[in-house]
Amino acid sequence: MESSEQVLEWSVVPSGIGPLLLAATRTGLVTVAFHARPAVRDKVLGQLRTRLGAEPVEAPDSALLAEPIRRFAAYFAGELRDFSLPLDWSLSSGFHREVLRELASGVPYGTVVGYGDLARRVGRPGGAQAVGAAMGSNPLPVVVPCHRVVESDGELGGFGGGLETKRQLLAIEGILPQPLF
Repeated sequence: MESSEQVLEWSVVPSGIGPLLLAATRTGLVTVAFHARPAVRDKVLGQLRTRLGAEPVEAPDSALLAEPIRRFAAYFAGELRDFSLPLDWSLSSGFHREVLRELASGVPYGTVVGYGDLARRVGRPGGAQAVGAAMGSNPLPVVVPCHRVVESDGELGGFGGGLETKRQLLAIEGILPQPLF
């Protein structure tokens, strides 16, 4: 008999954009955090503890994280275009979850969408700012590709991981040129 107690395992993994904190529950990957150095890591783990009511356990050899870690490595090596992982949507709800699910399923690798276009797709024309707020709350960046959402004039717009990180992710996907240095 499997315990009904919430399991929350995490690990920090290297990536082409710096260390990432990946955390998973039995349901699936629950969060991805950029720049996962100690201060960021501790903040994210505290938020997970509070929001999910479970004690995060560091588990670099976790069965829950093995496939996400493998897929992130393949993505950054240019060998993966679709993560196709089980996701735990516990950290997102309502309109934000609706927008993030549309983004995950409707904006494939190597493409971008405008904030306003994404708002129209979820039945909220004129809701570009609300879509921006949903992007800012995305607990699963890269897997749920908020880096693919840009302003209608082609400008990058904002990004929780920083604009340089957004540029790097878009370069990996061939949308922007690779940096010269």
